[in-house]
Amino acid sequence: MTTTGEDHTAAGRGPWWWAKWRSAVLDVGLALASAIECAAEGVPFARDAGLPVAVGVVFGLVAGSALVLRRRWPIAVVLVAIAITPAQMGFLMGVVGLYTLAASELPRRIIGALAGMSLVGTLIVTFVRASQDVVRGDLTTGDWFVPFLSITTSLGLTAPPLLLGLYVGARRRLMESLRERADSLERELQLLAERAEERAEWARGEERTRIAREMHDVVAHRVSLMVVHAAALQAVARKDPEKAVRNAALVGDMGRQALTELREMLGVLRSGESDSRVGQRPVVPLVAVGVAAAEAASRAVDEAADGPCLAELDELVGQSAAAGMVVDLSVEGEVRSYAPEVEQTAYRVVQEALTNVHKHAAGAKTYVRLAHRSSEIAMQVENESPPEPGSAAAARLPSGGNGLVGMKERVTALGGVFVSGPTDAGGYRVSAVLPAA
Repeated sequence: MTTTGEDHTAAGRGPWWWAKWRSAVLDVGLALASAIECAAEGVPFARDAGLPVAVGVVFGLVAGSALVLRRRWPIAVVLVAIAITPAQMGFLMGVVGLYTLAASELPRRIIGALAGMSLVGTLIVTFVRASQDVVRGDLTTGDWFVPFLSITTSLGLTAPPLLLGLYVGARRRLMESLRERADSLERELQLLAERAEERAEWARGEERTRIAREMHDVVAHRVSLMVVHAAALQAVARKDPEKAVRNAALVGDMGRQALTELREMLGVLRSGESDSRVGQRPVVPLVAVGVAAAEAASRAVDEAADGPCLAELDELVGQSAAAGMVVDLSVEGEVRSYAPEVEQTAYRVVQEALTNVHKHAAGAKTYVRLAHRSSEIAMQVENESPPEPGSAAAARLPSGGNGLVGMKERVTALGGVFVSGPTDAGGYRVSAVLPAA
């Protein structure tokens, strides 16, 4: 059976204040060894102090057992070791207690103070014991040996555990800091991945909207003209065969143009799909978001440069005139070139406005006005009320309701102003102003 991470954590906790059972076993073993050591050292201490041996043994067992508390109360363990130093007991407890104290999270001033007390206590006890041995004749050396022995013994019992504990504590804190930093980086990467996914989803939505707008603007106009010409062809097929032939030729030309533009657009879409399939990966790197954005921007600029321009406006108006619409085109100001996206947007606005006239006001006279100004370009398409209100329904021209929305999106994307609405005379007016830069 498998368990969750929380179950493993709960199962790995040791008794009382120990985090693991292994730590508890180690501390109990050290405390047992310290108790045995102190009990053995309690025998000569009891003899020197004139106490019963049992008292010295019991005192040593109790004092040595304090080592079991080294993880919970390291200060108390070190103080007990310092307190029993005059009795020449607790050497193991002193060494292990200093190591645990130095490796703990206590302030350095407390660690330094207790280490200094232990050093001084060991130095004094060793000096006194060595001096007594010299006086009794147990040691026959020079005067230099007693200070040397005291200093080396005190340093040997204090410095190594203190330095080792400081190193282990610093290493432990470093590992915890690195672990926390790794967790923080993992959370940040997860957050960045979620944001990248949101941006990618937003970019896909924007791309779908752009493709739908392009297909609507490119195809709807020509298909609407085809439907108008087909209706005229049906009406004059028997009365005027020559006009019917001309209308049929126009329908064929427009159909071929519409198919060509559809093929080009579908080719772009298919090439994008093939590229994405070739480089398909289960996880998208964060750097790919910026690369994809740059490619999309460059592709948009290239597509804008290859799109229609204002020089083709006469041809556009001529197509609507050939379909039976009375169109009046007027241009004001000095004709000049603009940025590709500005000219393409202006062309699409006029194109969609003429398409709407074919759909909703067939036969109405239409006025197309284009004004070149110093810092902007303005366009307006206004139609009069249709002579036969039911003509649009008779031609059966469907309307998706996205034409005006697409025009407004195009204009506002370039920082322009778009206004549309009915006129007092019963017609409809579409106006747009685009910045020249």
